[in-house]
Amino acid sequence: MARKNVLLGITQAETAMPERTATSGYAARGASRSMLNSIGELAAQAAKAERLLEGETVVDLDPDLIDGSFVSDRMEDNAEAFSELVTAIDERGQDSPILVRPHPTANGRYQIVFGHRRFRAAKELGRPVRAVVKELDDKDHVVAQGQENSARENLSFIERAVFAQKLTELGHSRETVQSSLSIDAPMLTRMLSVTKRIPASIIQSIGAAKGVGRDRWLEMTVLIDNPSNLVGAGEFIATDEFMSATADSRFDLLFKFLKTARKTKRAIRSEPKTRDWAPADKSVSVTSKAAGKVYTLNLKDKDAGVFGGWLSENLERFYQEFRESEKVKKTGD
Repeated sequence: MARKNVLLGITQAETAMPERTATSGYAARGASRSMLNSIGELAAQAAKAERLLEGETVVDLDPDLIDGSFVSDRMEDNAEAFSELVTAIDERGQDSPILVRPHPTANGRYQIVFGHRRFRAAKELGRPVRAVVKELDDKDHVVAQGQENSARENLSFIERAVFAQKLTELGHSRETVQSSLSIDAPMLTRMLSVTKRIPASIIQSIGAAKGVGRDRWLEMTVLIDNPSNLVGAGEFIATDEFMSATADSRFDLLFKFLKTARKTKRAIRSEPKTRDWAPADKSVSVTSKAAGKVYTLNLKDKDAGVFGGWLSENLERFYQEFRESEKVKKTGD
């Protein structure tokens, strides 16, 4: 394939998002529709990534001359899956080349666009890395990287959201970020909402959380918005229970902790404080309740009506005495 057509696969991603279609005669609604859309998007991303390599010359490069991408798109790696990749490359060789570009600031070196795991495997095996070298600017670099890795690894929602946040912080336009992840504007807004409202330290502590989707992360932002919950979350992620759990379990543990903390606070706030008083002869009994800004007195027994009327007639005097006593407390006299 000519170079012009190869680069066309990148530049067209700026204006053409993957078309979402459903199988004829199938009711594509709710989760079913989301699943079909995701499959279609991943297939489109994989096709775009493959077009970048078709017809290009594959060369063997010294791993020591290759640096990683300037922006990471993974939060953690699956050690077992990587071990299987190393074994496969050791037995069958590196079937698929990685994509690199001439390093933008270091003459004679290269920078990975995609294929970090294959690069690491080849380096671990002490063999050259099979690669396609292509001139790409930063924008085309991140678009190609995001599309290929989303298709090949099916990154989790939070990994994609963190990648989007990093690209935004590097100054890339929203259109470029959307193209790199094959997402629309509303989805990008949701992703950035999560990464801006949940501190990076908490997201990194949870990890990739492959089994946790968009909706649950958005629910987490609502819980974390409470300042006291934010403090509690910071303390909870340092516990042995949290740190020893898997990424999905860490999310669930923190989510449950924050929901429980909110319910406990609500119960404390909603439970009124009550006091009971009665004279020695039990001629009247008074129950007082304090609930937030509401304070009530309930009078019972034979003197309740007379005593209540007397209190009402003297409220002005009592309130003035209260004000004077508060002034004395503040001045310390």
